[in-house]
Amino acid sequence: MARHPASIHMSTNEISLPDVGIEERAKEIRTNIRRIGRYNWSLWFLAVVIALSLTFAVATLSMAIVFDPHDPFYHFRMNQSVRGLVGMVLLFSVYTLFQQFQLMRTRRRLAEQVEISTEQHMLAESYLKLAMLDPLTGLHNRRYAQDRLVAEIARAQRQKSSLTVLMIDVDELKRINDHWGHAAGDLVLKTFGARLDKAIRGSDLAVRIGGDEFVVLLPECDQRQVQRVLDRLSSLEVQLETQKISFGFSAGCADYKPGESPEQLLERADHALYVEKQERKNQAVPVA
Repeated sequence: MARHPASIHMSTNEISLPDVGIEERAKEIRTNIRRIGRYNWSLWFLAVVIALSLTFAVATLSMAIVFDPHDPFYHFRMNQSVRGLVGMVLLFSVYTLFQQFQLMRTRRRLAEQVEISTEQHMLAESYLKLAMLDPLTGLHNRRYAQDRLVAEIARAQRQKSSLTVLMIDVDELKRINDHWGHAAGDLVLKTFGARLDKAIRGSDLAVRIGGDEFVVLLPECDQRQVQRVLDRLSSLEVQLETQKISFGFSAGCADYKPGESPEQLLERADHALYVEKQERKNQAVPVA
């Protein structure tokens, strides 16, 4: 009898990320960027005002020379005007230095916030990676495979293309664990995962769904290509100290049928695997 579908059902729980305050950090960065923009605009505005004031003052003094060059108050007005212009330039220079200091401080704060945000983003990515990958084999896990399988089924329906699901079990993993220890069993799983990842195409997806069970999603893959993947998994063995341990696997596949749910497709692939394992057991039993 085939395994119950619940044993191969993939969890649809959402991946939770750590609360790293990304939204608050982004809001603070946007605020500082706007503040820098206001500083820049205020400096431009004051520069234009000073330039116009200087132009107006120079023009006024020039007209005074033309219309009344012998005015007894001319030198007094000239002296006062020059002092006013010098004072205005000094005030503008001091204000400019102050604004530059504010800009420098804001830029430094902004750089710190960007650095913190980058670290937080990398931390979030690492959590996301841990949530999607199997820590032992490095393959994707069932959580990621659930979304990918739904997407592949949708694409197969939309493009009217094929989709094959390959279900694989590593043979006698319990015996290896009991005889050689769990370190040997882990080495077998890691080795098989690496070989499986190399055996498939870039568009395929290899997943460890738990224990000794693996699933491979093969879009637009005919039976010859499926067999080619299986052939690449021959001669499996691991080196444990001075001892070589050979191991094998069992596989069953199912092609997607229009209107089929992900659970139904996985159940048929699992049933095909069960049938293949039973046939191998029957062939191993000697005839009386």
